[in-house]
Parts: sequence; structure tokens; C-alpha cells
Amino acid sequence: VQLQASGGGLVQAGGSLRLSCAASGRTFSSLLVGWFRRAPGKEREFVAAITWSGDSTYYTDSIKGRFTISRDDAKNTVYLQMNSLKPDDTAVYYCAARWSHSSKYYLDREYPYWGQGTQVTVSS
Repeated sequence: VQLQASGGGLVQAGGSLRLSCAASGRTFSSLLVGWFRRAPGKEREFVAAITWSGDSTYYTDSIKGRFTISRDDAKNTVYLQMNSLKPDDTAVYYCAARWSHSSKYYLDREYPYWGQGTQVTVSS
């Protein structure tokens, strides 16, 4: 599975961005896909994940109500809609995938496939 993340950029606080994670390779609809981020000087952290059916979504507390993860299997793409962005959201955002559900979806070591990352910068 190859993952390509895109959609990052520079935005003012309160603004919005939509990140995309395009997958290629085997059947995308079987993947659990997650978004992680790494802020300067910090460890990579879980942001959100979505199951292959799209029935279940998971979010870290700091972004609940502001970010929405969704998927379009016809386009082999997972999206992360980010609204009400804050300077603390500044980070490199990575999408990741695994073939089956994991109860530890929030751990980066659970995901064997990773995209290259896209920079999100939120100015105050």
C-alpha cells in the first residue's frame, strides 16, 4: 500500500484546511486509516482514525468537535477536515494504514504503512 498525503499549508487561527490521504495498491476498502501529527520538538501523536467500513471514527480529545475524518472508497481517499484551527495544531501530519482493525488504533506502531507527511502551519 502506498499512501500520499496532501492538503497542508499556512492558515490563520480559526481557519480551515482539508487534508487528503490517497491510497494505491490493494483494495483500499479493507484498510483502517489513521492520521497522526508531529509538532516541533514533540513526539508523533494520534489525531484520528476511521475503520474500513466508515462506521467507526476515533479522535483524540484535543481535536474533537473541530476535525472530522471521512473516507471515499471510490476515490481511495481519506480526508481530515480541520476547522477552527489553532496555533497548537501546527505540525507535520501523516496518514497511516493497516489491514485490520486494532483496539490500539491510537498507537503509531500499529500501522505498517505511512505517507510522507504534509506540513500544517497555523499562525496566530
